[in-house]
This record gives sequence, C-alpha cells and structure tokens, in this order.
Amino acid sequence: MIYELYYWPGIQGRGEFVRLALEEAEAEYIDVALIPEEEGGGITAMEKFFEDESIERPPFAPPFLKAGRQLIGQTPNILLFLGGRLGLAPRDTASKLWTHQLQLTIADFVVEIHDTHHPLGSGLYYEEQKLAAKRRSKDFLANRLPKFLNYFERILDRNSADGPWMVGTRLTYVDLSMAQIIAGLHYAFPSASRKTLRACSRLRALHDLVFARPHIKRYVASGRRLAFNNDDIFRRYPELDG
Repeated sequence: MIYELYYWPGIQGRGEFVRLALEEAEAEYIDVALIPEEEGGGITAMEKFFEDESIERPPFAPPFLKAGRQLIGQTPNILLFLGGRLGLAPRDTASKLWTHQLQLTIADFVVEIHDTHHPLGSGLYYEEQKLAAKRRSKDFLANRLPKFLNYFERILDRNSADGPWMVGTRLTYVDLSMAQIIAGLHYAFPSASRKTLRACSRLRALHDLVFARPHIKRYVASGRRLAFNNDDIFRRYPELDG
C-alpha cells in the first residue's frame, strides 16, 4: 500500500510524528505537503477533503492519512492504525492500549508546548500576546515541563529491564514521538530543557538512540525533514526560555 499523508506545508508540526513512523518502517508514502500547489499538492490537496460532501467521515484538520479507501485523522489515531501494520506496536491488546495511552499523553504535552507562545488563541499573532506568553511559559517551564518529562522518565525506568524503550523489548511509535518531543524542546527552550533533562538520563538516551537509527538518520540527512521554525509547534523565542 502507498500511504498518502496530508499536512500543512512548511512545518513539521503534528505530521512529523507520523512521518517518523513511516520513515522508520521504510513504508512507501506520499508526503502531499512536499508536492507543489501547481502539481496538485500542498493546501489545495487538503481542501478537497474538507469541502467534498461525498466523504462520509471527513477529518477535522490535518494531519490525516489516506490508506486505500480509509481516511484516518488525529495523530494518535493514525499511529494506532499504522503501529501494527508497520511493526511499531506490540501485538497484545493490553500493550497496544498502553502504547496508545502514552501517545495520547504526548498529544496533551504538545498542546501545552504550543500554548506557551499562543496562550490566548491561535488566531492572534505571537506579538499580540507576548506578555501572556511570558507568564504561561514561566509556569510551563517551572511546573508542567518537569511533570511531563519526569513522568516519561519513570515509564522508561520501569521498562528498563526489557531495554531502553517505553513499551516492551522493541522500539514502538511512541519512542519515535518522544524523541521528536525532546528534539523540539531542545530547539524551543534550549536553556530550560537542558536543565530539566539533566535529571532525565533515560529520555536523553532515548532521543539519541532514535536519531541514530539508520532509517531516521537517512531521513534527517535527506532534506525531506523540514527544519524547526517559528511557524510551528516548537518555536524559539529567547524571551520565553526561562
């Protein structure tokens, strides 16, 4: 099967969590965001799915994945669908649900990271909410960041008898997603994240292991992985970095 991934052009965003799974598994897929508008890609390609009344189960927003006749939205849902097909999820039901639960917690984390620079609303520019962003970021870095990272560090510690991964003895899609979170935090909050991660040796090791994997290294070096930038979820504003 050739998968089609739909996401906003120019940013990694939530689509990157899906890309990492597809790349790690060497799945054949079309990244529609990388196709020029004039060739039928980009935003124009997504709009038809929102406007086509014949689509019985339309997505609310990207990312969404077209897999044959199926159209699957929401990052954790896409990864739940892909996990077993790509060999990136456990086989037993309890562990599948546990992996999905961890991915949903990462999704919560992503929202809180995003809201550090847009605490009043996505429809406003950052410059229109800088004071609120400073206040939100201060609380995030002092309280929420360590709470999330310490939680995931404990998960790794409890699974350490089985290896360096979060679930079982093999890498799963949630390991890829967690490594992406660490990479994004390094970009957005280089000073604050470095301090908090000092106490999280297993998370640091997980990040390094994931980005050292041959397929992920090749993807990063290919030029297809977009750079972090200030139109994305992870944004670098020095005044917010604690």
